Amino acid sequence: MDYRHLGRTGLQVSPLCLGTMNFGPETTEEDSYRIMDRALDLGLNFFDTADVYGWKLGEGVTEGIIGRWLEKNPGKRDQIVLATKVYGKMGEGPNDQKLSAYHIRRACEDSLRRLKTDHIDLYQMHHIDRATPWEEVWQAMEWLVAQGMVLYVGSSNFAGWNIAQANTLAQARHFVGLVSEQSLYNLNARMIELEVIPACQAFGVGLIPWSPLGGGLLGGVLQKVSEGRRASERMQGQIEKHRSQLERYEDLCRDLGERPADVALAWLLSRPAVTAPIIGPRTLEQLEENVRALDITLSAQTLEALDAIWPGPGGQAPEAYAW
Repeated sequence: MDYRHLGRTGLQVSPLCLGTMNFGPETTEEDSYRIMDRALDLGLNFFDTADVYGWKLGEGVTEGIIGRWLEKNPGKRDQIVLATKVYGKMGEGPNDQKLSAYHIRRACEDSLRRLKTDHIDLYQMHHIDRATPWEEVWQAMEWLVAQGMVLYVGSSNFAGWNIAQANTLAQARHFVGLVSEQSLYNLNARMIELEVIPACQAFGVGLIPWSPLGGGLLGGVLQKVSEGRRASERMQGQIEKHRSQLERYEDLCRDLGERPADVALAWLLSRPAVTAPIIGPRTLEQLEENVRALDITLSAQTLEALDAIWPGPGGQAPEAYAW
């Protein structure tokens, strides 16, 4: 396994991040344990979750599953880089969500309890909170780091200017600031190339793409539909909208002799600032399949062909839309 530094940090993580959003709602606890065990066996040491995963208000279902796995396997805590998130609604109270110092501290304590650990390696803000000043956010995060409850701080779903503002103010406070950003990024969703990726590069922030397969669109969806697998109404709409592109894409993957999902992941692994795309396997089989992407090197010709099928916004701003 060729590990990568998480942004500008000295921390090394696997080039694929194990996303756990399906643990609980889609994958049983026992199967979740098997997936985590196998991920470690395969060399994946980067696990990502969030307090809201499991989608039962205030319960932290997915964090609880990971915590019980760690409790059963105490030696494995030091083998993984454990990431979770704060922002989402975790109760009915007015301060049970977002990024006030009040909520950040309580949410961190609750996540630690559910995860059955004394520290979170990467604590990520799940969304920008426009109502809370950065001075308050950083004061809270600095306290968590000083107490040893958190090692690194990251963001998710931030705009490029949010990253710049946050890290400029962190520097003024002599704090490390954001070391990672989780963004929607895949062949069919390239908007972050305008400003988020340039901001990540400028501030040494590692990019962790979520939804690398576009919700299944880039995973060989035409073949799956032809094999009789039912898709949601929303997915059917996406298929019809992008049918011409999908036909060209799946033909290209067929010519390469690779699965479309693996090509989509390999493309992300070749992109600037990307540390590790998040994979979210529901089964052991899906996990095993995803790892194949690490062995694929896309040629310049193939990358050009992918750009032709799935064009981005034209580069970074402002050149993408101005001179």
